[in-house]
Amino acid sequence: MIVEMKNVSWRRDQRLILDQINWEIHKGEHWCLVGLNGSGKTSILDLINGYHWPTSGEITVLDQRFGETDLRELRKKIGWVSTSMQQRLHGYETIENVVLSGKFASVGVYEKPIEDDYEQVNTLLQEWRCGHLQGRIYQTLSQGEKQKVLIGRALMASPELLILDEPCTGLDIFAREQVLHMIDQIAKSPNAPTLIYVTHHIEEILPCFTHTLLLKQGQVAQKGWTKDVLTEQNLSEFFQTSLSVEQKNGRSWLMLT
Repeated sequence: MIVEMKNVSWRRDQRLILDQINWEIHKGEHWCLVGLNGSGKTSILDLINGYHWPTSGEITVLDQRFGETDLRELRKKIGWVSTSMQQRLHGYETIENVVLSGKFASVGVYEKPIEDDYEQVNTLLQEWRCGHLQGRIYQTLSQGEKQKVLIGRALMASPELLILDEPCTGLDIFAREQVLHMIDQIAKSPNAPTLIYVTHHIEEILPCFTHTLLLKQGQVAQKGWTKDVLTEQNLSEFFQTSLSVEQKNGRSWLMLT
C-alpha cells in the first residue's frame, strides 16, 4: 500500500476542510487528484506529507502509519513538486544545488555531498534536457525550466512516491506539453515511483494515470479507474454545468455544451 486514508477529516480554525476522506493507492497505480480551487487538494497533500495532522481518521504512507513513524525520514522517500516549494527555495542557488537538495529533503544543501551525488545531478539534468542550464542561478530560469529542475530535484532521492501539485500552472502551451512529456517518461521508466498528479485541468490527465479522484468541497465526489470517472455525466455533475468530453491521443478534453 502506497497511501491509505481511512475516514480522514481535518479542521482548521473550526472550519471543516476535509470530510471523511477514504482513499487507497496501491503500488503500480498512478493517480490524478482533480478539484477546483478551494476543494481541499493541497490539504490532502499536506496530510500525506505529515505537514498537517488529521483531526480524525488514520493515515498510512509507504506502509508507515502516522503516529508510529519518523515523518522526517518518511519525507525523504516522497518527491514533492509544487508552487509552494518553488517559493521556499533560495532563488540565488545554482540549479545543481537545487537538484542536490532533493537528496536531503531540505531547502538548501547543509550536508556534505559525495562525488556520486554530483554525478547523479549531472545525469538527471542531461536526461531531462536541462544540461545547457548548468551553472545558472535558479531565479533566472523561465517558469518551464524551473519546473523541470524541480522535478529533477524530486527524483534525486529516488522516491517511492512522487507528488506533482499543479506543475503546469503558469506555463504556456509549449512548456506545459514539455513538462507533461517529462512526467509521462517518468511513469514509463523502470522502477517508476507511484505518481499523484494534482490539477483542475482535465486535459492534463495523461494516459499513464490509471486512476482519478474527484474532490469537491472537501469530500470525495468520485474515484476509480480514470476511464470510468472521466465521463460526460460524471464531469457535468462534478462541475455543475453541461459538458461534452472529446478523446484525443488518450486524453480527455472538455467543451461546454
